[in-house]
Amino acid sequence: MDYPGNLFVVAAPSGAGKSSLVKALMEVDSRVQLSISHTTRPPRGQEKHGREYYFVSDPEFDAMVAGNGFVEWAHVHGRRYGTSKRAIEDRVAEGQDVILEIDFQGAVQIRDTFANATLIFILPPSWEELRSRLERRGEDAPDIIDLRLKNAAEEMAQACRFDYVIINELFERALFDLKAVVQAQRLKFASQRRARADTFQSLSIC
Repeated sequence: MDYPGNLFVVAAPSGAGKSSLVKALMEVDSRVQLSISHTTRPPRGQEKHGREYYFVSDPEFDAMVAGNGFVEWAHVHGRRYGTSKRAIEDRVAEGQDVILEIDFQGAVQIRDTFANATLIFILPPSWEELRSRLERRGEDAPDIIDLRLKNAAEEMAQACRFDYVIINELFERALFDLKAVVQAQRLKFASQRRARADTFQSLSIC
């Protein structure tokens, strides 16, 4: 189904800077709204329920899965994450531009439901920099960092399945690239026709 709003799906291995880039994008582009995922992991640092994630118990997550409430869900680092199907449909149907931060498994599943979704993968400039960023966060034990790096190899191998790839070497440049992708998508013929249907009709454009 075509919706007037655009759906952007951003994936990356842990430490690539996905969340920081998405946050910065929303600060300079008020038309982009973040979709909040559900997760069974506990909050980190200053995270709050309903802001970064909806933090739910395993039984609550099971109930949503059983009720077909997720457009995608996956196991990531031993926890589960999912995206509410209805929440996405309602917002893009209203013409909002929605952005998702999820893993590559979820991104591929999203496109099965939303064929017009734009998939964006964020890469680190090197393995050494990725490890350094994970260590500087100070949130994970060494064994967890090793697990994240192992998972990163599998995740980055899937970048070829995405529409756009941004290498986050210099943050300002990566943010510029992300803004460019969003604006370019809005200006595509199909996107403009969905968003400005009345204009296209009045001008007798197919």
